[in-house]
Amino acid sequence: MNSHEKHLDNDPAPRLDRISIAKRAARDLIDGSTVNLGIGIPAMCADYLPAGVELRYHAENGILGFGELAKPNEGDPNLMDAGGKFPKRIKGMAFFDSVESFNLIRGGHIDVTVLGGLQVSKKGDLANWMIPKRGIGSIGGAMDLAASAKRVVIAMEHTTKSGIPKVVNECTFPLTAKNCVSQIITDIAVIDVDKKHGQLILREAAPGWSFEDIQARTDATLVVQSTLRVIT
Repeated sequence: MNSHEKHLDNDPAPRLDRISIAKRAARDLIDGSTVNLGIGIPAMCADYLPAGVELRYHAENGILGFGELAKPNEGDPNLMDAGGKFPKRIKGMAFFDSVESFNLIRGGHIDVTVLGGLQVSKKGDLANWMIPKRGIGSIGGAMDLAASAKRVVIAMEHTTKSGIPKVVNECTFPLTAKNCVSQIITDIAVIDVDKKHGQLILREAAPGWSFEDIQARTDATLVVQSTLRVIT
């Protein structure tokens, strides 16, 4: 893993940095999948795919099948993804308007979307577009992706900078979508969401972190149904 970001003084061990969160999320992406990556940590997954894995990337503004991004100052300004980055032209890349792009999303043709999050509830509800006290937000394509992708993975820090849990019993921020999240990957844990039973199953912990350490920083109750593995 890479160097760790600044963490609270009472943390038992360093938290994973943003690159390490992206690496862990990328590890589960399946070769040949159609994938939409959100802005921030999710977008970094494209840089850390396991060997032999090739994905068909989708962008809400109307691109399908792109891969490698252009280097800084080398991109075509007429070819941009939804995050403002410049994909390289490759054979088989498709272009279409945003209406058709959202038809692909709403039709259930996106295998996986990796998104950022502000709050995720024990039922898999997601809030990721507005912090009420700021009074502004940007929904982008997140609502459609969260509601329609076959699998929704949230990659985010486990708490706010002030230590407030982001994995909660009930979301208090405006919802992006209900009962949509399949997995949460944070700087201290990998959690599966059992949407049927409303449970959060802790699968992996960052090095030096115990179940008790993670639970203390989680508003919702966590369950361990198998041996707790270390994130690698």
